[in-house]
Amino acid sequence: MSVGPSPLRLSLLLGMLIGLPVLADDLFLDGSALPEVLTATRLKQSPAAVPGSMTVLDTELIRASGARDISELLRLVPGMMVGAISGNQATVNYHGTNASEARRMQVLIDGRSVYRAGLATVDWSDIPVAMEDIERIEVFRGPNTVSYGANALMAVVNIITRAPANSHGTRVKVTRGQRGISDWYASQGTGWETGDLRLSLSGQEDDGFDKNRLGADYRDSKRLNRVSLSVSQMLNEQQSIDWQLNAKEGTNQRPYTYKPVFYGVSQQGKDSDVIAKDYAGSLRWNLELNPQHSLYVQGSAQHWDRQQTWRACDAAISFSPELTRLWQINPNYAERLARGIKGFSDAGAPPPGSPAEQAIAQQVLTQWNAGGKQTVCGNIDQSTRETRYDLELQDTLSLSDNLRLVSGMNYRYDRADSETYFNGTLDDTTWRLFGQLEWRASEHWLIQGGAMYEDTQLTGNSLTPRIAVNYLINPRHGLRAVYSEAIRSPDMFENNVNWSYRVTGLSSPVYGQSSAQYFVKTRGPGNLDQEHMRSRELGYNGYFVDQALNLDIKLFYDEISGMISEPLRNNQYIASNSNSSRFSGTESQLDWQLSHADRLRLTYAYVHAQASNPLDQRLTASNSGSAGWLRNWGRGWSSALFYYGDSALNGYRFERIDTRIAKHLALGKANLELAGTLQQRLDHQPSTFADNRYDSRHLVYFSAELEF
Repeated sequence: MSVGPSPLRLSLLLGMLIGLPVLADDLFLDGSALPEVLTATRLKQSPAAVPGSMTVLDTELIRASGARDISELLRLVPGMMVGAISGNQATVNYHGTNASEARRMQVLIDGRSVYRAGLATVDWSDIPVAMEDIERIEVFRGPNTVSYGANALMAVVNIITRAPANSHGTRVKVTRGQRGISDWYASQGTGWETGDLRLSLSGQEDDGFDKNRLGADYRDSKRLNRVSLSVSQMLNEQQSIDWQLNAKEGTNQRPYTYKPVFYGVSQQGKDSDVIAKDYAGSLRWNLELNPQHSLYVQGSAQHWDRQQTWRACDAAISFSPELTRLWQINPNYAERLARGIKGFSDAGAPPPGSPAEQAIAQQVLTQWNAGGKQTVCGNIDQSTRETRYDLELQDTLSLSDNLRLVSGMNYRYDRADSETYFNGTLDDTTWRLFGQLEWRASEHWLIQGGAMYEDTQLTGNSLTPRIAVNYLINPRHGLRAVYSEAIRSPDMFENNVNWSYRVTGLSSPVYGQSSAQYFVKTRGPGNLDQEHMRSRELGYNGYFVDQALNLDIKLFYDEISGMISEPLRNNQYIASNSNSSRFSGTESQLDWQLSHADRLRLTYAYVHAQASNPLDQRLTASNSGSAGWLRNWGRGWSSALFYYGDSALNGYRFERIDTRIAKHLALGKANLELAGTLQQRLDHQPSTFADNRYDSRHLVYFSAELEF
């Protein structure tokens, strides 16, 4: 996408061109029902009244996109940077920063967080919800720790599943296509006088990218199976219970990427595939005290299990107790010795250093010459397990016709278990209080204020506020000014890592042992502070009834201080709060139901990023956007055409056109839909990283879905 006129001018011009012809006829019509969103403040609000920017991906859009993964859907959100670490590891961040982890974005399924606090990540490919079970996705584009706590630093993605009451009957779907695509879905929904149930089973499989940068086969396929049970039960006119059970198991391939530290080791180990298992359960009690007062209590439990064992090879000297002691004294010196050990051995002298360092280094060189250069292979267990228990109470109260309050408290317990990363088990406890007050000061002025207090066992406490002023021209058209602050707590891996490898089953005993400790050991600083964000936003949201057109324009300026941005490697672990970033720019989105048959959707974002760490700045595409045209041709035929593009993410351009054609057939009381999707890349570049390459620039897959 070329950089043309000022993006600010383009956004404003877009609003003027579309708005002016219909402004006089539309602004004073108040009779129609208003769409509502919930994610922004936990209060039901019209989009014009929200204290921030919202994007809603509805059922029609989700189906028409033909997307197989949630991450692909988020390309429809302005300002969302969507890429790939590998074929089974998507990367999604709002405006940018870290490419490999969603460290600064909260992701929810029906209000339950799936952000993993132990390793600071969201496993997009492993989220235990099928695309067919999603009703809509609400994305709050901006900081929202006020409503959802730390880690909602830059955005909130709330995946809302179909209610059991809307899922009656049987659905079966099969998808097949190129690159090993083999997906399936089946669900059964039923109801009784006071309740409803939906049970769904699904699976997904593909081969990932074809080739890496060297032209070799890329080992990054995925295979997973999921099961989901959702039940809603009315207890009486005022009370109801909703509960869910979700499980997922699968395999994500990982290539062998270990590079031996020591000279002369050529033997290669085995691939390090991950067996991924997720389990989640939640129970929510809803109580409607009266039309002005309601509350709920929700409890949930989740468990993430990543089993990863593999076999690696290096020199026997890797397990030297003396080299381990040298690493503990001076890691830089120990690494310099290890990587140049042949040269130092040939010279007969260790590298320059302190007398103590040189004395130990001389012992290591002696061990190297006495058989330490022998290649040995052993088993490495890099498995991780994380568990979360969460309890939340929320109270929603209309104090008067012009004043609403939502408040609540949350308790969360997180435990991470890994012999490699934590030398056992590490846990954390978080308490949170939150509140949001909405005051309709007059017919046109809406003032909203909120705050969140959070206390975390490992990182301390924080208080973050938000204040917003909305001027409602009428209930469907609003201008907004928002100031908010947000924080992100350093995760367990960043702050408290205790990283070391116990290698078992060695091919040859070293120092009289069949298992030994690798010499590199890393400890986290333990005293990292929270990252802090200040955000300013000006915006407009309008819904033109006669034209069925929704328009949102946003201008933003965000600053993050105390960022933890350094690469966190076992042999180079330098975590600090010394980094910062600034993001400024504009975003716009337009959704226009041109007629009963045609729907047009456009998004565009210009993001100017400035970062103290150059890696953060590379992970923001200055220009990005999407365009979609949905068409119902009649007689059961429909089509959708989408364009996605960004100027450069991590230095690589991305442009793609997706075309989906579907035919709907009525078979008595059943309905059958046959659909084909073609994805065509318009560029010739890898996706996000150099190893992510396909042999062909196009992808075709077909689906058949039967409902009865």
